[in-house]
Amino acid sequence: MTSLLLGSASPRRRELLARMGLPFEVLAADVDESRIAGEPVRALPLRLARLKARAAVELHRARGGGPVIALAADTVVSMGELELGKPRDRAHARELLEQLSGREHFVTTGVCVLAADGREGSCSIDTKVRFRSMSANEIDWLVASGDGDDKAGGYGLQGLAGAFVERLEGSASNVIGLPLGEALQLLAGAGLPMPWSARAGAGR
Repeated sequence: MTSLLLGSASPRRRELLARMGLPFEVLAADVDESRIAGEPVRALPLRLARLKARAAVELHRARGGGPVIALAADTVVSMGELELGKPRDRAHARELLEQLSGREHFVTTGVCVLAADGREGSCSIDTKVRFRSMSANEIDWLVASGDGDDKAGGYGLQGLAGAFVERLEGSASNVIGLPLGEALQLLAGAGLPMPWSARAGAGR
């Protein structure tokens, strides 16, 4: 049976995928995540997802692995062409949240699935998020919590910052790190059995 390979070190993506009951192995290969000169910020995640999926498959094969379906993703938080990356430190985390306070931003995730026969399926998903205006004390509290230390934009929807989100248009799981509906469609298209397929067969 063809196994599923997750080419990502993100704990959020592991949690989301595990929640769906899909068995998988994690194998994240290093890729250059630098933005190319002139590259639109919301085009970056899809290019990186493709690089990560291909690199994970190559590493898997180099280790003697058999047929595999690979899933990789990359997420960018942006305002216009400004990329809001992960906080370098708590001072930077405060700057990020101050920029997000009372304003809309986009969370874009690129997803790539490589089938065992080399076929590629991919998509890029945008979610628009707006935080309400936050006071200095609220921002200080969020920063001190460490809740957004390792997250793009300095926050996690599933964490404390979610209480300050005023509006969200699009996929919530996309903001967490993986648009589940689209990812599952790509995996099914690559031939991976879905968890509900076994239940349908058992009912016949």
